[in-house]
Parts: sequence; C-alpha cells; structure tokens
Amino acid sequence: MKYQYISDFFIALAYFSIPLELIYFVKKSAVFPYRWVLVQFGAFIVLCGATHLINLWTFTMHSRTVAVVMTTAKVLTAAVSCATALMLVHIIPDLLSVKTRELFLKNKAAELDREMGLIRTQEETGRHVRMLTHEIRSTLDRHTILKTTLVELGRTLALEECALWMPTRSGLELQLSYTLRQQQNPVGYTVPIHLPVINQVFSSNCAVKISPSSPVARIRPLAGKYIPGEVVAVRVPLLHLSNFQINDWPELSTKRYALMVLMLPSDSARQWHVHELELVEVVADQVAVALSHAAILEESMRARDLLMDQNDALDRARREAETAIRARNDFLAVMNHEMRTPMHAIIALSSLLLETELTPEQRLMVETIMKSSNLLATLINDVLDLSRLEDGSFQLNIVTFNLHSVFREVLNLIKPVASVKKVLITLNLAPDLPEYAVGDEKRLMQVILNVIGNAVKFSKEGGVSISAFVAKAEYLRDVRAPDFFPVPSDNHFYLRVQVKDSGSGINPQDIPKLFTKFVHSQSLATKNSGGSGLGLAICKRFVTLMDGHIWIESEGLGKGCTATFIVKLGIPDKLNESKLPVIPKVPVNHIQANFSGLKVLVMDENGVSRAVTKGLLMHLGCDVTTVSSRDELLRVVSQEHKVVLMDICTPGIDSYEVAVQIHRLYSNHHERPLLVALTGSTDKVTKENCMRVGMDGVIQKPVSLDKMGNVLSELLER
Repeated sequence: MKYQYISDFFIALAYFSIPLELIYFVKKSAVFPYRWVLVQFGAFIVLCGATHLINLWTFTMHSRTVAVVMTTAKVLTAAVSCATALMLVHIIPDLLSVKTRELFLKNKAAELDREMGLIRTQEETGRHVRMLTHEIRSTLDRHTILKTTLVELGRTLALEECALWMPTRSGLELQLSYTLRQQQNPVGYTVPIHLPVINQVFSSNCAVKISPSSPVARIRPLAGKYIPGEVVAVRVPLLHLSNFQINDWPELSTKRYALMVLMLPSDSARQWHVHELELVEVVADQVAVALSHAAILEESMRARDLLMDQNDALDRARREAETAIRARNDFLAVMNHEMRTPMHAIIALSSLLLETELTPEQRLMVETIMKSSNLLATLINDVLDLSRLEDGSFQLNIVTFNLHSVFREVLNLIKPVASVKKVLITLNLAPDLPEYAVGDEKRLMQVILNVIGNAVKFSKEGGVSISAFVAKAEYLRDVRAPDFFPVPSDNHFYLRVQVKDSGSGINPQDIPKLFTKFVHSQSLATKNSGGSGLGLAICKRFVTLMDGHIWIESEGLGKGCTATFIVKLGIPDKLNESKLPVIPKVPVNHIQANFSGLKVLVMDENGVSRAVTKGLLMHLGCDVTTVSSRDELLRVVSQEHKVVLMDICTPGIDSYEVAVQIHRLYSNHHERPLLVALTGSTDKVTKENCMRVGMDGVIQKPVSLDKMGNVLSELLER
C-alpha cells in the first residue's frame, strides 16, 4: 500500500510537469496551426494528474467529499479524453497532408539540385565557349582561326583527334585540311561530298554522332587492337561568297559547309554528354562568324590597298594636270602678249595704210590683210576664252546694257559680208522684248555674232532671218536638253533667239559634232567654210554659263539650218534704267579734228609696238612722246601731257606701281593726265587691277585707227 501511495504521487507529479512543457511549446510556437488541440491535451493530462493526486486520500478512511471529488475528476478526465479523440479524427488527415507536402518539397528540392547541376554545367560550358571564342576571335587570319579552334577544342574536351574537312574548288569533294595532330595525320586526301554520312551532317543544325568506321572519321591509321572512341561531326557554315573571292577559297554562289569531326579517346568508356555536344555546336557557329569576319577583312584590306593605289594615281594625275594647266596658262599668257604685239603692228599699220592713196588692187590687198588679222585676233581670243572656260577661271561680266543696240550692232557688222554674198538679212525684235537687260553684253554679242556669222557663211544665196523674243514658260523645256531646268522669276526673263538660214544644211547625225571643239562636220567641211572649229563650242559654254541652252535643227543637206538658243537675263530697276548713259558713236573724221595738238606720252618696252602706237596717235593729230622704261616715264611726265598710254605686259606689277606713283605726284585730279593701260590680256582680273590703281581706261591689243580714235574720244568727253 505504501509503494502504491508513493507511485501515485510521482505519477501525479509527472502528469503536472507535462502541461508546463506544453505551455512553453505553445508560447514559443506562435505559428503552430493546432494550438487549441494542445490546450485540450494539456487539460486531459492535468485531469489525469489530479485523479492520481486525489487517489492518495483513498488509501485511508476518507469522507464522502473525497469520493465525490474523485468521481468528478474521473468523469472530467473521460470527457476531455473523448473530446481529444474526436478532434484527432479531424487533425490526422491534415497531419497526413503535411507529410505529403513534405515529400513533395523533398522531390522539388531534389529537382532543383538537378537543375542547379545543369546550370553549373551550362555555366561551365559557357565559360569554355567564351574562352574558345576569345581564342578564336583573337586573330582575323583564317588559318590561325581554324588551327586555334582544333587545339582549344582538343584541350577543353580532352579529344584524341579533331579534324576539319574543307570543300574543294570543284565543290564535289571534301579535303582534309586541318587536324589536331598534324604530324601524325597528314592532310590532303579527299572524300566525295555526296556520301550519306556527309549529307546527314550537312542537313542537321546539331552535332551528329557518326560511326568511327565512316570515311571522314578514319583520320588516324588503324594500328593495334583498340576500341575506337565515340565520334561526332558538325557542319561549319562558310561565308556566302558571291561578290568577291577570298585568296585560295572557291567563289561560292550557293550555301556551302565545311565538316568538323571530333573523336573521344580510344579504349575508354567515355561518352558524349549533352552539354559537350552543345559546346561543339556553339563553337562551330563561332568559327563560321570568325571566318566570315576574316574574309570580309581580307577583302576590305585588298579593297583599301586598291583604293590607296587608285588615290595615289589620281593624286599624281591631279598634280600632273595642275602642272599642265599652270604650264598651259603661263604659255598662253606669254603667247598672248607675244602674238598680240605683232598683231597690233599689222592691224595698226594696215589701218594707217588704208588712209593713204592706194590703187584698187592695193586697197583690196590691204583690206584682205585687215580681215585676216582680225580673224587671227578672234582665234586668239577664242583660245584664251576656251582655256579659262575649261579651268573654271572664266567669269561673266554682269552689267546693265541696251539689248536692242546689241542686235543692231551685230547686224551692222554682218551686213557688209552679207551684201557681198547677196544674202538678205532680216531682224525681228518682239514688241515685248525689254530694251535694257542685265547680263554679260560682250559674251551675248559674241554668241549672237557667231551664230549669225555661221548662217551667213554657209548661205550662198537666199536670206537669213533673225527673231528675238521673250520665251514663254511653257516653251522653255526642251527634250533635247534634259539637264536644262529653267526657273522663271520676276527679276529675270529668258531671251530666245532663233536664226534661220537657207544655206547648205547639215545631216542630222552630224549636228552633235558642231559643238565639239576643232571638229568639223563632213557635210560642211568645204573649202569655203573656213573657221577655227572653236566658235560653236565656245558659244555652248557661254550659253551654259548664262543658264541657257543652244541647239541646231536641219532636215538635211540643201535644206538650210535653224539655230536656236535661250539665255537667262536680268531685268534692271526702273531708276537705273532711266539713268543709263548713252555714248554716241563719233565718226573718225570728226575725232581727228579734235585731237590736234593733244600731248600724249606712250610707254612700251617693245620698240615695234611703241612705234606703231606712236604712228596711230600721230595720224590722229596728237603730239606724241615715247619712252621705254618706268623710270624714264616718271622723269618725263608733266602737266602738259593729257594722256599717258602704258603697256602693262606680264607680269605688269611695275606698270601698276607707275600708276600709283603718278597719282602721288598729282594730288589735284584735274592736273593729272589720263592714265590708259595698253594690254594684250583679255581676263577680267587685269581690268580690275587697272581700275584698282586708278587708271582711267584699258585698251586691248591689237588696236586699229578707228578703235584708238573712239577710245580717246570717250576718255576726253568724260
């Protein structure tokens, strides 16, 4: 009885300690989902402990109260035990589902471990790919690229052999071009490209396992007894070569491939893994890219070398052309001066000779000399104009001029020749044609004179009609000139001149030749045609500079020609138009009467030219003094001299300085003599330089008696 008493006491103590542990667990486990179940279970334990504790009083005589308490404790214990059992019916499935989720999470964790392994494998593969790519891309020499690829693949994948088969020029075979162990496996032998195993590899984007006994896999000679390792092959796309050829590679017009073969070590159980095959495929693509870059680089370097050679040749040609242009310009400048000096003498002396008493036969000879000299002077001017047109130094002299007077002056120049040939010339100026215009008067007159002169030249009889009018906008465009784009505006108008003759005509196929310098049409190359072969060529250049277009039409031989040109001219302001000066043309006989006693000082380094100029002036009645140098001129010039004629020959700087010094000597403008430049130059720069140093006029050689009289008359009137 004593021992049962002690045992119940310790059992009750044990029961009471368990709720304390449950209370601590519930307090610490704030996220536990079944806290209320633990509370029930704790109450059950407490009641069981209370039952055993109350049972201590039942070993002796006990009262009714103890029995009631004992009974009540047992009833409550049974009730709590039943309630806990009922609750466990609902809790156990949840506990089982937690176990299921635990198993699911374990499986997921295992799966994640496998994926992490794959990721690590892929990272390792990527690292190898980057390493191989770096090695491959470190050079742009295709032989180094291919050799580096085989070496790095062999080292990374521990290969026994790696080889590359390249297509031959014929495209019908594959040739062993590179191997990992070049000394043991000589390259050079070929296999047909249409083998089934090669077609199988070429038709797939992936690496393909092939038999070790296939022709492309028998790289090493069979020696000894061993089990060959697994072999894979992959295609390497080659650059699509259609525009250029890369050294000794074939020119490829269709998609072509090389073949890369990789062999694992013999007598080993090693097999190809997926990540290794992926590595091979990626490397093959990288090799293709690197080869394409190398091919493009090789071609670009060849193109660069070729371009540099062409640039050097062009630069040499440009320097040679510039040297030739400078030499030509220097030659023309010297020849211009040297040719105009004797021409000046011929024309001046011929004009003086015409003023003397001559027999009809002598007068005819002298007039012929004058005409031939004028023709030669025109040829010299044409050559110089063409030279400046070709080197781009020619510039139009834009001024306001009387457009109607230009046509009348040209008509006056042509009429004597036309009357001799009995050719009737008619001029029709449209009523709406402006009287004044803005443009290059001299070049426009040269074009009109040349076109009308050709019409008269090739007309033996009949007539030449000249029409000038403002071209309407709808008639400006012409199919014969696709590059001519007229732009009408309020400040400009387009002058259209049409010259129609009844001359010998021309074959339509010969018309384009008329605008080529020094080229004559066969249908016009008669012994009476004459001409220099430069007139129409220069006219075309002048018309183009004036934003125009010129063309010739003819129905054939004997049916005449129609020459038409259009040029762009400006419209002058009304105020400027009303103030335009009108300089009357004074007859020579009237001029001569006004020059008697006029003191003129002439400076010319050339003795013949100096004597000729003196003769012209003396014939006009002037009192002439001649000098031959700059210092002599400055020593002789005085207030008595009304005009100073100075020859400004090349280089001409001394003559410009003489003009400046004369201006310094005479501060009063009325006391200073008139300074006139006598030059053989026709360019605009010379005239501008003369005006810049204060000269009053410029006379261009050669000079006739009439020209000298007109220039002096205009100078004195101003």
